[in-house]
Amino acid sequence: MADDSLARRIAGHLLDVRAVSFAPEEPFTWASGRKAPVYCDNRITISYPVVRRAIRDAFARCLEDHLLRPEVIAGTATAGIPHAAWLADRLDLPLVYVRSSPKRHGRGSQIEGRIEPGQAAVVVEDLVSTGGSSRGVVDALRAAGVDVRGVLAIVSYELEAARQTYDALRVPLHVLTRFDDLFQEAAARGMLSDASVRSIEAWRADPVGWSDRHA
Repeated sequence: MADDSLARRIAGHLLDVRAVSFAPEEPFTWASGRKAPVYCDNRITISYPVVRRAIRDAFARCLEDHLLRPEVIAGTATAGIPHAAWLADRLDLPLVYVRSSPKRHGRGSQIEGRIEPGQAAVVVEDLVSTGGSSRGVVDALRAAGVDVRGVLAIVSYELEAARQTYDALRVPLHVLTRFDDLFQEAAARGMLSDASVRSIEAWRADPVGWSDRHA
C-alpha cells in the first residue's frame, strides 16, 4: 500500500480526470453483476500524460519500497497493458501481457511476448475488485514456470473477496490508492451530498447486501 499522502494524490488525479464516478442513486452494474455506487474506469488515465506518469512513477517507487526486483513486467489484458508498458520502459525491463484466456487461433498463446521459466515477474493491474482477473493471470504465469513476486494495481475497492483471492494465491497485492482514499478525497472536495455519503458508507459496510437491495 502506498503511503497516505501518495494514495490521496493518486486519488486526486483519478478524480481530476473523472476516471471515478459516484452515483448511489443510480447504481452501476459491475462485470460480476453486482450493483455498486462507484465505478472506476482507469482506461481514461491513458489520455492524460501527467496522470499516467504519476501512476508509472508510483509503481516504480512501490517496487523499490517492497524490494520486488522483477525481471519482467506483466500487464493484464487489456487495461493493465499500457501502464505495464510505461513501467517496463522506465525500468528498462522486458514486457509481456497476459490474456484472460488462450487465443483460439495461431499458436493459442495466452502470454504474449517472451518470458522464460524461472524468471521473476510482477503483474500490473488497473483495478482490483474481487481479484478474479489477477487469479487467471497469476495462474497462467505460474503454469509457464514464472516466479510471480507480486501484483501492482492502481486502485482496490478493498472487498473481502479480493483479500481471500490474494490469500489463496499467496501473492502480495500492492495498490496505489484505495476506495477509502477516493471516497474521502471526493467528500473533501464537496463532490458528494450527505445522502450520497450515507449510501456509500452503507455499501462499504455490506457491499453484497447493498447490491441485493438495489438490484
